[in-house]
Amino acid sequence: LDLDLTTEPLGTGSDGAPVYLKDIWPSPAEIQEVIAGAVDSEMFKKSYAGVYSGDENWNAIEVPEGQLYQWDEKSTYVKHPPYFAGMTMKPEPIADVRGARVLALLGDSVTTDHISPAGSIARSSPAAQYLVSLGVQPADFNSYGARRGNHEVMMRGTFANIRLRNQLAPGTEGGVTIHVPSGEQMSIYDAAMRYQQEGTPLIVIAGKEYGTGSSRDWAAKGTMLLGVKAVIAESFERIHRSNLVGMGVLPLQFKEGQDAHSLGLTGKESYEIIGLNGGAAKMVTVVATPASGVPIKFEVRVRIDTPKEREYFQHGGILHYVLRQLAAANKAA
Repeated sequence: LDLDLTTEPLGTGSDGAPVYLKDIWPSPAEIQEVIAGAVDSEMFKKSYAGVYSGDENWNAIEVPEGQLYQWDEKSTYVKHPPYFAGMTMKPEPIADVRGARVLALLGDSVTTDHISPAGSIARSSPAAQYLVSLGVQPADFNSYGARRGNHEVMMRGTFANIRLRNQLAPGTEGGVTIHVPSGEQMSIYDAAMRYQQEGTPLIVIAGKEYGTGSSRDWAAKGTMLLGVKAVIAESFERIHRSNLVGMGVLPLQFKEGQDAHSLGLTGKESYEIIGLNGGAAKMVTVVATPASGVPIKFEVRVRIDTPKEREYFQHGGILHYVLRQLAAANKAA
């Protein structure tokens, strides 16, 4: 159909004159007149009168009593997250990072979907192995997005995008890295857990536009839960940078003209981040010490961009900040 409805007629009337769309299109007054004659408030009152009653299936659900949510240990969709484990009313002082290792050495334009995929769960992934261990069949894996209420799945899915290329493990694609002290190749999740057992803090090094894409909260949550203390990048996407701060992960930016390659970083060094000054520093010093050779020292910019973000970071993240504020207000009342 090749017809311009704004200038060409739809047809011809009984009087032989052309009829255009504007001739038969109802006016706002005519539309309102029809609505008034066909819709009234009683229709809505009747439809919504039992909206909170539910059907027999809804009413058959067992609901625990009390003010606190009763976590179901058998659930594979919703788990009690460890965000507040070991939390105290007074924040721990922000200390310099010592003896850190690189979990991932990444290139440019790493998106939040690279960091925390929302799609299907690969059968060979750590998340799949976890679900199988709980008796979940592959046909019922669902997706990372559907299981976002289970931190055990989402942690295992962090940096598990099948297209992620970690330069620490050249020739691989997916969530693969090297456990630097041993030289063993393994999944990023397994390496992170091994580093946690060894008491080793972690960092991620990346290129330009780190965290671009959707403002996916789990890209920051998963990073924190893996034990990453800082991300050093050439530049950050605005929202993901803020989300990292909100989860207590320090975003650091290379000086203009510098990057991992120009500084000669391989990702196999041991790292120190010095001069945080309780989270108030604008610039800090990074010292990368290789197994043999001269340490590489360079300055990076602290990308905590507002006073409120600095306050969040000093509390260990926005969740701790808000909970402490609520607890203090409740105590005062």
